[in-house]
Amino acid sequence: MQVASSKKSKMADTEMANGAGSHVAIDEDLHSRQLAVYGRESMTRMAASSILISGLSGLGVEVAKNAILAGVKSITLHDTRATTLRDLGSQFYLHPEDVGQNRAEACREAVQELNTSVPVSTATGPLDEDLLAQHQVVVLVDAPLREALRVDAFCHARDIAFVRAGVRGVFASVFCDFGRGFTVLDTDGEDPHSGIVASVTPGPVTLVSAVEDERLEFEEGEYVVFSEVVGMDELNALPPVKVLRCRAHEMELELDSSGFKAYERGGIVVQHKMSKTLDFDTLEQSLQSPGEFLMSDFSKLDRSAQLHAGFRALDAFEAAQGRLPALGSASDAAELVRLARELVPSSAEGGPEFELDVAVVEALARTAQASLSPMAAMLGGVVGQEVVKAATRKFHPLHQWFYFDCMECLPEEPVSEAEAARATKEAGRYADQQAVFGAALQRRLQELNVFVVGAGALGCELLKNLALMGVAVDEAGLVTVTDDDTIERSNLSRQFLFRDWDIGSAKSAVAAAAATVINRSLKIRALQNRVSPDSEAVFDDAFWRRCDVVLNALDNVPARLYVDARCVYYGRPLLESGTLGPKVNTQAVVPRMTENYGASRDPPEKQAPMCTLHSFPHNISHCLTYARSEFEGQLERT
Repeated sequence: MQVASSKKSKMADTEMANGAGSHVAIDEDLHSRQLAVYGRESMTRMAASSILISGLSGLGVEVAKNAILAGVKSITLHDTRATTLRDLGSQFYLHPEDVGQNRAEACREAVQELNTSVPVSTATGPLDEDLLAQHQVVVLVDAPLREALRVDAFCHARDIAFVRAGVRGVFASVFCDFGRGFTVLDTDGEDPHSGIVASVTPGPVTLVSAVEDERLEFEEGEYVVFSEVVGMDELNALPPVKVLRCRAHEMELELDSSGFKAYERGGIVVQHKMSKTLDFDTLEQSLQSPGEFLMSDFSKLDRSAQLHAGFRALDAFEAAQGRLPALGSASDAAELVRLARELVPSSAEGGPEFELDVAVVEALARTAQASLSPMAAMLGGVVGQEVVKAATRKFHPLHQWFYFDCMECLPEEPVSEAEAARATKEAGRYADQQAVFGAALQRRLQELNVFVVGAGALGCELLKNLALMGVAVDEAGLVTVTDDDTIERSNLSRQFLFRDWDIGSAKSAVAAAAATVINRSLKIRALQNRVSPDSEAVFDDAFWRRCDVVLNALDNVPARLYVDARCVYYGRPLLESGTLGPKVNTQAVVPRMTENYGASRDPPEKQAPMCTLHSFPHNISHCLTYARSEFEGQLERT
């Protein structure tokens, strides 16, 4: 076993015997946004967790990137494979001069630059038990089944969280095993619901009414606690009470209050977040009895079961042949279908009640060897979140299988085995993409004119993917990115194209330069103009007509609406996306086919009437809104 270590961590910690830190100093300037989402306790637990990532393909480096930016204790990058030119199609920290070098060693320094407070080491030998035992979370990427079964059995017996993930063309799979008795401290991460008590009706089932202008948001089965109740003060001392039913302004509680004192006035009721304990099966057990799958697309209700069969057949094929099915191979696809039918018994034999979808399994076989950067980016985000959940015990983890596919992206006529073979020999870093989608699409990508609006967290991810895909690498192509903001320290934990020495520089310029490091053939232009009516001399008619597609990476609704209006006017496709804490939205707008972004609006935020604010304020938001109103009035008068 060869292990190389990076510089010592700057994060002070005192370890207990179980590996959790009793004290960890959190860099609040760097992780201010994460602290708001995860909380200090969760960040402290994460900063005491060591992560092992085995397999530094495109998916593996995405997981490493997300984990180190989150602020874990340490990361070990493990790989036994050497870099090939095809790796450059999805692995953004590998370059042509790295071909022949070990993938983990070739990208370690770049991963380390993302967060110098998290030591990064490499391992290039077999995964032995001594190495596994040093970590709290182990992630295997594209690992053969036999190796995954061995590692999972070891981790399960020692309460080490285990994740197996793989990208196979336009298909993806994730399996999680966090052991027996894994406790989730907060299943959704949301702020607790609360309400103002207006009355309490005692009885075998207690009826609690709230003030009329406050809608109760509790759900059946949740637990609540009381405070500041006058009269029926027994409520204030009760442990959490279960909600039986909840309506707009009243709820029934599983509480016999017949002997309580009479309610007089006041009181606040707040949701009590209950922990949840989960038992995970081992990989070996779960392969046979997978339970419920996490759905990714409700228009494909049986797709997860189909892909479970397909991926099991893929494992069997790899074990028998020592390789994955060849790209575009009809004979290998037929063999995978045969294996899938053998592994999945019919419903008459007690198997799942579905017929094997041959088209799905054949598509899996034809594309399984390909590592596509958009798929790696998407699944890397999913797996990165599972790593964070295992380390922090916040948010409900994946329990236990997740499958994803985008078969609808495949060409109607599959790429032939001969064309796929030519792509792997001649297309270089774009070989996998061309072997899946064909040479015509690859040529079209290379000639595109793309407008990226915003170079923050989403903008960095978009530019990285465009560079990996070979967008705008021909003379006819161009990526234009604009952002009028400069880099701050708090950006560095999310906007991975930026480094400490970039603070104060223009985001668009630094992001464009970093994208050309990923792909030196990328044609990119960086601007610092805000897209608005004031900049129509820059983004004029000729500019919009040259754009083939617009990618929004904005952080405010007015700017999104303006760009959307421009795209509607000029008939340009728009890919819209945004994030809010752990939530995300995305929308593809195709002219004359889909509705545009501005066609629908979010409901207005709840606002209290001014008469309530001035005469009967009864919660903190009322007081703050009243103060803001008074301040604005004073400002106008002066």
